[in-house]
Amino acid sequence: MELRKLVTYVEDIHKDGARESNPVPRMAAAAAVIRNPWAGQGFVADLKPLILEIAPKLGRLLVDRLVPLLGSAEAIEAYGKAANVGSNGEIEHASALIHTLRFGNIFRDDVAGTSPLSFSNKRSGPGGAITIPMTHKTDEPRRSHFLTLEFSIPDAPGPDEIVIAIGGAHGGRPHARIGDRRQDAKEMGIA
Repeated sequence: MELRKLVTYVEDIHKDGARESNPVPRMAAAAAVIRNPWAGQGFVADLKPLILEIAPKLGRLLVDRLVPLLGSAEAIEAYGKAANVGSNGEIEHASALIHTLRFGNIFRDDVAGTSPLSFSNKRSGPGGAITIPMTHKTDEPRRSHFLTLEFSIPDAPGPDEIVIAIGGAHGGRPHARIGDRRQDAKEMGIA
């Protein structure tokens, strides 16, 4: 794995709309900018050898970088992941490194999560938005934790790079009050 840089991003929401946030929810992300391991090889049919080599290392690196930003693994209530591949890569290259249990389970296990990790994977250029959708780590239908953390890295991804990121939050949206999907199902008679 050719790592060019690590980036962290933290957002503390003190006020949302016309009301103060109490407590102040924090969202944070950790991202790795790596050389696309399949760059310059044309169409590679079997991505698995490099997935097995790189994905667990990325998972461990990013979880170890993210957790301290949110205080502790126990403090994390919502989580998600994202990958942006540069213009010379395939979206499948970005997907390959985050859509494997060898990556996601490191995060899920460390924070005692059971919900699937929400995700985005896309092609972008330097400065492209890195969008991390999140859900509650153990209660996926809980809408209060449907969050999106977005940031950018001005010089990444380059054409032959991939940005791999994970994000977390130690609370839900400030002033959440729209219920959850289970309530809708019950009211609609489909529960």
